[in-house]
Amino acid sequence: MKYILYLPVLFLLFLHVARADTCPAMFAEGQPPAVLGETARIGTVQLCNSAYAVLVSEASKGPLWSAEDLTEENLEIADRTRRQGSFFLDTRLPYSMRASLEDYRASGYDRGHMTPSGDEPGIEAQQQSFLLSNIVPQTAELNRGPWEGVESAVRGWARQEGEIFIVTGPGYDPDRAQTIGKGRIPVPAVTWKAIYDPAANGTGAYVCLNTRHPTCKITSVALLIQLVNIDPFPALPASLKDHVSAMPPIRETPEGLSKQPQARELLREWGSKAAQKALKALVKALVQ
Repeated sequence: MKYILYLPVLFLLFLHVARADTCPAMFAEGQPPAVLGETARIGTVQLCNSAYAVLVSEASKGPLWSAEDLTEENLEIADRTRRQGSFFLDTRLPYSMRASLEDYRASGYDRGHMTPSGDEPGIEAQQQSFLLSNIVPQTAELNRGPWEGVESAVRGWARQEGEIFIVTGPGYDPDRAQTIGKGRIPVPAVTWKAIYDPAANGTGAYVCLNTRHPTCKITSVALLIQLVNIDPFPALPASLKDHVSAMPPIRETPEGLSKQPQARELLREWGSKAAQKALKALVKALVQ
């Protein structure tokens, strides 16, 4: 009984320690992304890693956002780092906030990185990207197709500009309550990646439907905020988030450059009735 009485105190101490290092270098203008829904902020913990920060939610047992300052220098180190890593529990989190390997096993979904291992400078940083606190369920069709293309396009952007700030996360539709595993890990309706280019003073976002027939769209950060109720760059003026920067087209695979007709085809697919219905449902469900 003595130990039970102390558990709330120990949990509060954990929250303090986990939040103590706010890792401002990962964020545009040193300010972390803002979760705009009061309910969504309940039961969250911000964690800092070598090359990215993450906000973990007890409700989803996964990231609400994952943020990084991606530089050309870090990518050069990443290019020289042999790809390796295995997914593992984030033991910094209390048990109630942890996804498990069993949740994903035979689920029919990939373990989708938010901050990708290919961005990470060095073995330690790369291994940290495999923490389940940085992972959400993604369809294989998205994770191994257009999502890899988004990641590749963003790395090309960082190499060109020298430095960009990236925030990546899931978007959930409360009316589509699909979950996986005994931990009931919710499956996102979309995954997104927002970018701030300080050299060009521009922003933009990629948003992808997490379906068996995924499509992706380039959109404004302002629209993304409406969709997911998270502001990835709260320190930036609204006028900057209303405008879409000149963003690289989405690549279907990391190896092949996307042609403009293919990019236009993605936009036409996004404009289909099915995709528009999903988009409207997200806006209605998430902007409350």
